[in-house]
Amino acid sequence: MTEPIATSVDPVGDQWTERFAGIRQWQRGSERAPHKPILLLYALGRLQRTGSSEMSFVGAETDLGRLLDEYGPPRSSSPAYPFHHLQTDGFWTVATDDDSSPGSSIMKLRSTNATGRLVPELESEAANDQALIPALARTLLTANWPPSVHADIASAVGLEIDAFVSVGGGAKKRRTRDPRFRERALVAYEYCCAFCGYDGRLGADSVALEAAHVQWHANQGPDTIENALCLCSLHHKLLDLGAMGITSQHEVAVSTRFVGQGDAAQRMVLDLIDRPIRTPQSGQRQVAAIHIDWHQAEVFRSPRRQTT
Repeated sequence: MTEPIATSVDPVGDQWTERFAGIRQWQRGSERAPHKPILLLYALGRLQRTGSSEMSFVGAETDLGRLLDEYGPPRSSSPAYPFHHLQTDGFWTVATDDDSSPGSSIMKLRSTNATGRLVPELESEAANDQALIPALARTLLTANWPPSVHADIASAVGLEIDAFVSVGGGAKKRRTRDPRFRERALVAYEYCCAFCGYDGRLGADSVALEAAHVQWHANQGPDTIENALCLCSLHHKLLDLGAMGITSQHEVAVSTRFVGQGDAAQRMVLDLIDRPIRTPQSGQRQVAAIHIDWHQAEVFRSPRRQTT
């Protein structure tokens, strides 16, 4: 049974949640402008991992630009905009070397060594209420994106949105994921599904490719390449459901409990039976036997289908 996620019952924490839900965003008709939510999620991820949300604009600029490109609207977006304008919502501050206000000018944010962070009151409350950061993150995700991409965005900013569970009336911390795991896994497999070879991109960004733990992170699976596969969304889901797996010979396994009568199921799943899984690029190790054995014992729906 899945353990319930701890939620904040602190009235002060609830006030922060309400304030995050009401952030002021630029609007014109139905156009999206999730610039502030993206910066806030990035700051929350930093706070959760390090205990401080402080970041220099120069240090965060590339990450924020990438996040805006991948999860923002399909038009040019500058990370300078939320870095400056989030101050108007009362929980973000920006400081510069000369105490000037650089506004939303990229050049001035760079030249004045602008540094931003969440206000001390919020950081202090987050330290006292371990469930607050996940609650704030879920508020932002729900208000700005469909559920299908919540986990992807959380992973991209290094956030554990299910980081705490209720245990005996208190909050127990889950193991923290390595925020670099996804990128390292995709690079190792050269942005290509290890099962089917799918390597789709939307512009410069890979799309529907995910980093899969063979031995689940929740069950002591490490954030290492030896426990990782780059998989398309479909095959990641089927791996986690036990409909697909890996043999000891590093071949694709398909459960006899998976049934598909149509051409699509045949082509995308059944035709992959016993196909060798893609090997990571030179210098990276294949999935280790200990993790394959765990998946076969704990997840895969035996027996597996045979090709003949």
